[in-house]
Amino acid sequence: MKLTYCKTYVKTSIATRFAQEAFGKQYKQTIGLDFFLKRISLPGNVNVTLQVWDIGGQTLGGKMLDKYVYGAHGVLLVYDITNYQSFENLEDWFSMVKKANEESDVQPVVSLIGNKIDLEHMRTVKADKHQRFCQENGLLSQFVSAKTGDSVYLCFQRVAAEILGIKLNKAEIEQSQRVVKADIVNYSQDTMARTVNPPRSSMCALQ
Repeated sequence: MKLTYCKTYVKTSIATRFAQEAFGKQYKQTIGLDFFLKRISLPGNVNVTLQVWDIGGQTLGGKMLDKYVYGAHGVLLVYDITNYQSFENLEDWFSMVKKANEESDVQPVVSLIGNKIDLEHMRTVKADKHQRFCQENGLLSQFVSAKTGDSVYLCFQRVAAEILGIKLNKAEIEQSQRVVKADIVNYSQDTMARTVNPPRSSMCALQ
């Protein structure tokens, strides 16, 4: 059975929903962000442990932000479909991700995540704008609801599968749209401090 580690950076609401389904609010606050490990399964009997870094509280000009993003294997760019300004900010965030990884051996898989699909009636960002941004920049695309859990697990699974070159079929995608529970592995403070710049030979990273 293959076991792979993936380092992941995400916005707070998505990270919270992804984590809470199995273990509730068990984040450990450290170095300005939240961090946890969570196991998921991929086709072919592949178990993946995602190393998730929640940088939702970081500002675009934060001093440590580029260091967190450097060497990432995956990035989830999250915006609010009811807040057009959050969508307009994506270009600056995407530019930061590209700049931070210019000299990295790892070029991250980037997925554009439109959150709050439970508020479709309040949408201000049309779906075609979302899809155009993805097509122009070569991004994965996903719509989720952190509130209901709709497709939250799937957005992590799709990025991990893309990083590892594993194809998800339609049935697996439909199954993953439901909220799925998984285990968490807690890290000690000392171990966390050592993973700010993890050895990329043994990690795969999502942000």
